[in-house]
Amino acid sequence: MSQRIKLWDLPTRVFHWSLVILIACAFITAQIGGNAMDWHGRIGLAILGLIVFRLVWGLIGSTHARFVNFFPTPASVRAYLRGQWKGIGHNPLGAFSVFGLLGIIALQVVTGLFNNDDIAFQGYLYSLINKGLSDSLHEAHKLASDLMLALIVLHLGAIMFYTHVKKEKLIKPMITGWKDLEPSQAKRAEPARGGSAVAFIAALAIALAAIYGASGMWISVPPATTSSTPAW
Repeated sequence: MSQRIKLWDLPTRVFHWSLVILIACAFITAQIGGNAMDWHGRIGLAILGLIVFRLVWGLIGSTHARFVNFFPTPASVRAYLRGQWKGIGHNPLGAFSVFGLLGIIALQVVTGLFNNDDIAFQGYLYSLINKGLSDSLHEAHKLASDLMLALIVLHLGAIMFYTHVKKEKLIKPMITGWKDLEPSQAKRAEPARGGSAVAFIAALAIALAAIYGASGMWISVPPATTSSTPAW
């Protein structure tokens, strides 16, 4: 009989599904363009907050949310490829996907903050840099978007493979937080611990501070300057 073990804490699960929804909304609004870019910019700020929260939570969150517990090393990758890896959270190859997605999404957000389209839309922090640099970041923003979509497709493909070929349930634990293990595996597994309310409040406060900083609300705009609608 299988045994249930606590795997993913609530903040990690909320982060994951919120990011899925917001990435989809960001892509849709970018395709629509026009007035939808107002929402594209706001969504970008929300995604930035999520990424910052996850980075902090990866340091002070619960057991399996902490980066130190699933950071891929040559030894762990070799063990996984040989079928000797015994963890229950992100496997070493899955960890590469996690860090890759976090990195490319962070790049996408940061470049979007300084973005411009030469028509009417400017990033929230566009006024802090010159036009030439903004144009370069605009190109980087488009490249990051393509890379992000490629990684998402790869990520979804890996989930399908593990679900249908290896018969390993990955989606259900990210919804419920619990994972069913064989008794022999459960004996070696460490349930999720840590991630206190104080840690959550600290991570949330840092994320909100990052959103405020990225929003450009602290930037003084001369009275004669007309501010453009920001676009992420």
